[in-house]
Parts: sequence; structure tokens; C-alpha cells
Amino acid sequence: MMHTFVAYVEDRPGVLTRVASLFRRLNINIHSLTVGRSERAGLSRLTLVCEASAEAGHRIQASLFKLENVVDVDDIAQAPSVTRELALIKVAATHRNRSHIFELAEVFRADIVDVATESLTIQLTGVESKIEGLIQVLEEGENRILEICRSGKMTMRRGHHTSGVLKAMSTGTDEPAEQDDEHVEDGVAEPE
Repeated sequence: MMHTFVAYVEDRPGVLTRVASLFRRLNINIHSLTVGRSERAGLSRLTLVCEASAEAGHRIQASLFKLENVVDVDDIAQAPSVTRELALIKVAATHRNRSHIFELAEVFRADIVDVATESLTIQLTGVESKIEGLIQVLEEGENRILEICRSGKMTMRRGHHTSGVLKAMSTGTDEPAEQDDEHVEDGVAEPE
């Protein structure tokens, strides 16, 4: 089972090392890892994807939360969420295949972000299957992929904010965030 953990971590040296060491100790491979600034000053948002049983997923979440400088952890793999990945794909381009690559980019709603005499660089944002689809089509044709760079998954819950996000949003204001407890179960807002 794939797990997608979203953690808020303090902007301190060594946090990423501690997270990676935890997975090494548990002998679990990290499939995707992205880290960047969050909406909360002094905290980064870490999104980590790994494969583990449901029981191991609970252990991983608890272990992540126990790490120094980790403020909050959520496993959102089973929750409704929006997930995207960014890919840059450099393809060898000749006068024969250049227009075909432009057509493929248009079909996949991708952008050509660099044009050189011998190559084109395609930028594609979407779900993993969309990116894999473009790569497969490029490999099946006469196109030669020179280089691929992928960001890893970035994901967040759909719809209503969780209580943790509402709390984070209220830290920058003088008024506390209010939440309708009538539609909340286990920290997840229910649709009305």
C-alpha cells in the first residue's frame, strides 16, 4: 500500500537527515520526497511517498512525529487529495522530428521551455500517469530522451481544511479560527 505523508518541519539543519535515517532504520524505500517553504513562517512542508503495510504506515507516522523538529504529520494517501508532479524532459531534436515533438507537447498540454539546435526541453505538470504516458510515447517513436528531471509528488487534501490547517491559518491573525464541530470527524471536515 502506498502512503503519502505530509509533515511540517522546522527550518533547521539536519531535519532531512533524521527523516531519511528513520526510513533507513525501518528498511523502507522512499519513492518520492519533496520539501519546500510552507504557509507557516519558519516551517517547511515535507511530502514523502513510500510503500508499506497499513500497520507499518501507522508506525511510520508515529515515528515521524517523534522526530526532533517535526511539528505535525498526516498520512493522506486514503484521503481525497490533489496531487501533481513536475517533469522536465529533454529530447533530441532533428529537423525531421521537431514538429512531432511540438505536437506531442500540445496533446499532453505541456510546454516547450527550451529550444536548442539539437534538443527541446518539455515541461509537463500533472499526475504520475500523465507524465509516464508522455515518456512512453516519446520512447516508442523516433525520439531519443536525453534527460529527465522529476520533482516528486506534491499533494494536499481536497475541500475543507483540516483543523491543523485552520490553526496554522489563524496564527497570523488576532482572531482564532473557528470550525463547525458539527461537520468534523477525526479531524477531517465532512461535506455539508
